[in-house]
Formats: sequence, structure tokens, C-alpha cells
Amino acid sequence: MNHALSASTASRDLPIIGGSTKVCAVIGDPIAHSLSPAIHNAAFRSLNMDLVYVPFLVRRNELRTAIEGFRSLGVLGINVTMPHKSRVLRFMDRIDHTAREIGAVNTVVRRSGKLHGYNTDGQAAVKALSHLGTLSGRRGVILGAGGAAKAIAYQLSKMVETIVILNRTPSSGARLASKVTWWSGASSRSCALEKTNLRREVARANLLINTLPVDVFSRFEKTLIREGLVGRDMLVMDANYKPKTGFLAKASLAGARAIDGLEMLIEQAALSFELWTGVHAPIGVMRKAAVEARARQ
Repeated sequence: MNHALSASTASRDLPIIGGSTKVCAVIGDPIAHSLSPAIHNAAFRSLNMDLVYVPFLVRRNELRTAIEGFRSLGVLGINVTMPHKSRVLRFMDRIDHTAREIGAVNTVVRRSGKLHGYNTDGQAAVKALSHLGTLSGRRGVILGAGGAAKAIAYQLSKMVETIVILNRTPSSGARLASKVTWWSGASSRSCALEKTNLRREVARANLLINTLPVDVFSRFEKTLIREGLVGRDMLVMDANYKPKTGFLAKASLAGARAIDGLEMLIEQAALSFELWTGVHAPIGVMRKAAVEARARQ
């Protein structure tokens, strides 16, 4: 009886797919870990939309073929994740100004057979950070200078007082700092990511954003906590949505307002949803689905 009940419940939760069902997708390599299918399918079900969201493993040398296949099949929308965000630009018919400035696309919308590329990562990060407090006039430090750092810096540059980029490769950090000033005129500079620079720059900041991989960030987090660099009035975000250390909990205990990357992922999903459908995203449903899907992994 319990098995029958479970099967019945599961069947109600599954989307009904028919000839009129439209498809949205996420592409990347790897892709099996993605929480996006759970988030979007929950949103579609909650609004009784005839849409389904599926993940596709697309390797680097398959990107052109995959995009042309999506174009031919009439896929409504695509989320793009690593390692394709920059390379996919060349296959777009139109590119939004923000995506062009950042040099990366994370959301594709099909309109009248044309593929439109957008980048919502930075906007999503700012929305997530805004749950913690005001960003205007803050002195920010961003750890890393990759795609996520660039998207976040682009949006933050219009709001904060200063942005310091700390990166393992100084030349990449310097390029991003120059772009920040070019984008908005905000004060920005870069330093090599090592402990002396970390101590000095974070001590002056009241906004800290980590975009480094978990294994790299773990080399620096103890310094941040042990030396009291993270404390009251500081906003802290780790862009990883599955952080594997206790850094954020310790930062909160020290008086900071801290958040991981799950809220950024949720906000990004909501922005994609609205671009594809023109409907206000059911963000509460999406957040619940994201939390539950992460707990299952």
C-alpha cells in the first residue's frame, strides 16, 4: 500500500509530456550535478505550464552541433554553464549588451527562430546579496577573476565604491580591474592572491565575494576567520552553491551576514524563467525545490 501510494504521488509529480510540450534545457560538461532541472520543472508544474526542462551533456567539440540542433528542434530556452559560456557567443544571432560586455552568455532565448544570448549571473548575484543588506557605497573584494567574478563585478561596479580583485594569475586580475573602471568609472585595482594581500585588502573591505573553486578557497578561509578579517557589518557571499567547509557559518558567528551560492542560482533561474516565458517566476517554489534537490545530492 505504501508502495502504491508512493508510485501515485510520484506520477502526479511528473510532467505530462505531449506533442505541444515545449522544451528548455541546460548544457554543460559535467552536467549531472545540476540543480536547474529540479528548480525549473517545479516552477513549470506549479503554474501548469506545458514546458519541461532537461539537462544535456555537451562536450567542447560538440557545442556548434548542439546549438544548431536546438535551433532546428525549436527548443524554447537554454541555460549555459561551464565550459561553454564564452564560446557560445559565436553561435548567437543577437547578444544582449550585458552579455557582450562580460563576454559570456548563460541564458539563451529562441524568438522567431533567432537565438538571443543574455547573461544574468551578475544580476542574480546582486539580487542575492541584496537580501543581506544594502550594497551602495560598499568597499568590495572579489576572490577570483573568472567568468562568475566578471559577471558579478560588472553589476557591482554600478553600485559599490571600490572593487579589489585578488586572483592567482595577476594578469587576469588586472584585466578585470581595468574592465570594472571602464564599465562604470568605479575605483578598482588588483593584487596577487596571497595571504599578505588578502589580509590587507579584506581588512579594508565590508563586502567579500568568493568565486574561487572550493579546493582553492580552502587555502585562505582559515586566515580570514583566524585573523578576524570577517566581522560585523560585512556582507559575505561564496558563489559555490555546495560549499564544503564551515566558513560561512563561522563568518556569521563573527557578525557578518553571509550567504552561499544557492540563492544566486535561484535568482538566476528566476531571471531565465521570465526571459523564456514572460511570466513572473514563482521564486518561492523554485527556492524550495533547490533546497530539496541540494539536500538529495
